[in-house]
Amino acid sequence: MAIDDHPPIVKSIVWATEADTQGFAAALAGKLSGCNALIQLHGDLGAGKTTFARHVLQALGVQGRIKSPTYAVVEPYTVTGAASGAIHNIWHCDFYRFNDPDEWEEAGFRDIFSSPGLKLVEWPEKAGDHLPAADLDIYIEMQADETRTVTLNARTDIGEALLP
Repeated sequence: MAIDDHPPIVKSIVWATEADTQGFAAALAGKLSGCNALIQLHGDLGAGKTTFARHVLQALGVQGRIKSPTYAVVEPYTVTGAASGAIHNIWHCDFYRFNDPDEWEEAGFRDIFSSPGLKLVEWPEKAGDHLPAADLDIYIEMQADETRTVTLNARTDIGEALLP
């Protein structure tokens, strides 16, 4: 089903602790193995986007230090499926430092986003209309008590399959 044909499906959850974040990330990673998807992460500074992305990457099998892509803009990873042995590409992007959406195009991101693999994107709004439509948007909002209210918006069949 095309993105335009898929009615958005919205779910809300709460992460009361980092263990909740990690548990959700692990469950999501179980559905992402070998998946070609674009997941956009939305939220204010300090909301937990990078922490969540690190937990997803670790659950997918990324070994070693997982760096924030804030300064590099993109951190690429390759993992091998335990059962299938298939190689899967993952890109963790952070467009926070973009001053102009055209920087996305100028930096050559079209090639990354047109290739198979998983794309985790922080600050997608900084890329403007250049970024393809997401399969799943994750909105993280930190509350006064430091819990996170998380809204999941599935925009495609792939995104719907990723919902809890």
